[in-house]
Amino acid sequence: MSSRSTLQASSLRRSSLALALAIGMGLTGSVYAQATTGSIFGTAEAGDTVQIVSATGVTREAAVAANGRYTFNNLPVGAYTVNLMKGGATVDTRKDVAVTVSKGSDVSFAAAAATAANASNLEGVTVVGTALPPIDVSSVDSRTVITQSQLKQLPLGRSAEAIALLAPGVAQGATGSGFASPTGQSLVSFGGSSVTENAYYINGMNTTDPISGYGGMTLPYGAIDQQEILTGGYGAQYGRSDGGVISVVGRRGTNDFHFGGQILWTPEFAKADPINAKYPDSSSRDGQVYRYRNLNKTWEAVASAYAGGPLIKDTLFAFVAVEAAKSKGDNVQTASQNKNYVQTYKDPKMYAKIDWNITDNNILEVTGASVKHDYTGDVYAFDNTTRQNGDFIAADTAARTKQTMWVAKYTGYITDSLTVTAQYGKQDTKLYTQTGTTDPNLIPILGADQQNPAYTGGFPQGITNAQNLTTVPDPTHESKVTNYRFDLSYVLGDHTLSAGIDNQNTQDLNDGESIYNNSGYEWSYGTVEEGGDIAGGAVSSPVGTPYYVSKYRQQTAASVRVRQRAQYIQDQWQVTDTVKLSLGLRNDQFTNYNGSNEAYITQTKPQWAPRLGGSWDVYGDSSFKVYANAGRYYLALPLVPALRGASGSTQTNEYYSYTGIDPATGYPTGLTALNTVNGPGQPYSPNNEYGQAKDPNIVSARGLKSEYQDEFIAGFDKTLGTDWVYGAKITYRKLGNAIDDYCDTGSNPNGRLQDLFTASGSAVNLSDAGVSCYLFNPGRANTFLAPNAAGGYDTLHATNADLGFPHLKRHYYALELHLQHEKGDGKWWGNVSYVYSKLYGNSEGQTDSDAGTRSDPSVTQAWDNAPLMVYSNGKLANDHTHALKAYGAYEITPEWQVSGNIAIVSGAPRNCYGGFGPDQVDAGYGTTAYHWCGGEPSPPGAVGRNPITHTVSGALAYRPAFADGKLGFTAEVFNLFNEQKKTQSYPYYSTTSAPLPTYNVPIALQTPRYFRFGVTYDY
Repeated sequence: MSSRSTLQASSLRRSSLALALAIGMGLTGSVYAQATTGSIFGTAEAGDTVQIVSATGVTREAAVAANGRYTFNNLPVGAYTVNLMKGGATVDTRKDVAVTVSKGSDVSFAAAAATAANASNLEGVTVVGTALPPIDVSSVDSRTVITQSQLKQLPLGRSAEAIALLAPGVAQGATGSGFASPTGQSLVSFGGSSVTENAYYINGMNTTDPISGYGGMTLPYGAIDQQEILTGGYGAQYGRSDGGVISVVGRRGTNDFHFGGQILWTPEFAKADPINAKYPDSSSRDGQVYRYRNLNKTWEAVASAYAGGPLIKDTLFAFVAVEAAKSKGDNVQTASQNKNYVQTYKDPKMYAKIDWNITDNNILEVTGASVKHDYTGDVYAFDNTTRQNGDFIAADTAARTKQTMWVAKYTGYITDSLTVTAQYGKQDTKLYTQTGTTDPNLIPILGADQQNPAYTGGFPQGITNAQNLTTVPDPTHESKVTNYRFDLSYVLGDHTLSAGIDNQNTQDLNDGESIYNNSGYEWSYGTVEEGGDIAGGAVSSPVGTPYYVSKYRQQTAASVRVRQRAQYIQDQWQVTDTVKLSLGLRNDQFTNYNGSNEAYITQTKPQWAPRLGGSWDVYGDSSFKVYANAGRYYLALPLVPALRGASGSTQTNEYYSYTGIDPATGYPTGLTALNTVNGPGQPYSPNNEYGQAKDPNIVSARGLKSEYQDEFIAGFDKTLGTDWVYGAKITYRKLGNAIDDYCDTGSNPNGRLQDLFTASGSAVNLSDAGVSCYLFNPGRANTFLAPNAAGGYDTLHATNADLGFPHLKRHYYALELHLQHEKGDGKWWGNVSYVYSKLYGNSEGQTDSDAGTRSDPSVTQAWDNAPLMVYSNGKLANDHTHALKAYGAYEITPEWQVSGNIAIVSGAPRNCYGGFGPDQVDAGYGTTAYHWCGGEPSPPGAVGRNPITHTVSGALAYRPAFADGKLGFTAEVFNLFNEQKKTQSYPYYSTTSAPLPTYNVPIALQTPRYFRFGVTYDY
């Protein structure tokens, strides 16, 4: 909004506020995504001086330019006092100006401001806690910032994801599919993207889970100063996300010493009983209990403390925070398992930050944090008739996840126009497991509900045993991340030019799983439809019966890594006093390495990602903003696909018919081996995983392109009176490319890729290549290599039509309406948003959560084979047509306050997967993989939606006057009306004649009502 000449620093004292020097001087609000700073700007009479004073007592001054504008950029978040000065005397003051992350605060002084003559009577010109214009006309992106003050008031879950759900366009991920962060938090979807496409930051350091993209590391709740939820449109400085960004700015010490603590208690008696999950009325087990949930209740206690202040006044500051949480409760499993897990979780967290102003022009910040997630459990037999626990079976496998990170950031102000920043940080995640006390000689039973009922003694759920362990991970599993970046910022007239590098190296060490028991295999029961095939004809069907069983063996173990590099350039151009453009370009490069440290994906050619945006301050007074942006966002392939897709692994089955089942163990008896394509009774692996090493040249398509998404946003914000802001925004997102695995190669009788190689004149045999699934770009042409007899490779260029797939499609449209009320000098504040959206296509992205089972990112079943994608175009899993959200707080008296959080959200689409239809080819994926149910096509969402949910939560807070407001008592209620609707259901239908009894059984429901009580002290 102003040129470089609008800011001429005349004085600067030594403090952390020196971070605000030079970078972007002269452009209003030159702050970016994942930044840890904000800005103050405004208008005043030309020739006057504006002075700001931070909480650390540091003062900066700037002369008001000839155009009547001034700017202070890159200010650490916090409260400021802004003074207007004439002739060296203060004539007007704005106190408690809040600077929030990545936003600009407009502090404008009237043209007829007080003169130096009346400056001595400051009472007439000082405004304390002024309600400033709430519209940030300097930004071109879409973000929601939740401050520490709001977090203290609102009834929220104590996680970054729970906070993110306040933002419009953010939806809860599919909890029934097993998606969770390494520390157990549920995941969220931004703007229709999958839950693994987001990025997490702590004080500018990327802390996203490097293995699978399942969430990221976050801070103790009391250590959060502000959380930024970025839903679109961020600049070229940052990338590696085509969903959204959760960026947390931690608290820091100031010149005032502060400390405090909190105790929270969620008692079991204050929780409503979870409802039981029942078989649908239309199933063969009409109304019977599928899973007894009434006992599945827990208690939780949380204790936290913090302290911060100066170590050396105006020079060195420190802040520390700790938190300890513990919960315990029952988790009764499905009726077929007859087990109850008594589970205990412990979640300690720590955070520390040091700010050191070495000199006025050299600043150092160091942040450290640690998060642990410990699980222990005991397994008991459970009688589903009496609803009582039985004998103790074994200790469950204990798991301990420990995440640690540290990051150091240096800022050097070389001149008033040139700023240099350098950042280096590390993150380590240890995923330790300790096997429970279960009998290692006992073989686990899978698929008990598909046992021949003639041998189960009339028990419809089948016969199992006490073995609760199937596969176990390597106890030494860990991941390591190193992140470093270097940035330059230079002010040239009306332009702030930025350029830099953003590099990251990630490692996944000792990752893998193996069968736990001594036999080295599991018994897995199954059925085959009359006239159907097992594994697409790769296995002969049993004679005279649809029932069979297999010995399943699994072994994966590897250490893999990814190298990520990026460069960017950005221009923040103040075209006129009211028009600003943001012009950026980013280039990302990714290289993925297998377990032998060989590159199997090299994406080092330029991947240009333009980021363009504009903002128009229509009236020039920050009361009406119109903005738009467009950008492309690339996403690297995570580490996990390399474990099976690019490294040696074993996953085989040996198939049998049987004539009986041992009633004590569930083991099959009277076995007769079935023939496979490998010979009579020989193991068969549909993905050709027999433990052999994989050639890095053939595990992925040549010239594999990275996943990317294009995004377009336009909107406006307008003030209504002094305290209200309303606005609207439209968003369009299109997934331009994806990566998944393609398995129709030749290791089964229907290998399309083998046929294409043969038709091209090649003599290669893909069954001997050692790889049956290629990572490829679905929905477009791909080039594949295969080893030939001469020791080289034959090349096949296959069009999308050759492969038989539809074009890749994921489209997201959204209209957002929002209204907010600033507290100002009043008693209440609030925010209401409504989003109407449509998400459709044939690809959720990296995951396939609507399938009801967890799949590793970018190796879903969806694109394995062309028949699986017939009738695949429809409403995608993260489609929620209507979403109404409201939150806020009301001060009844100075001592009493109430607050609330409401979310009314359309249910997700339901899906139905059955056997292949009459016009489809059996690809060997059984009777629960195709978009065909009940004798007709079943595109995603065709069978309806889960019901709309209404979640209402509230809080009552009391801060007695006798304690000077420092002592507080809270009572919170979550899901006030105890709504427990189904949010996800089992989607597998099976044969066209009769669905599985479990079809449409709820696998996820709303959390029942519960109360949380707290005591807080803040000094």
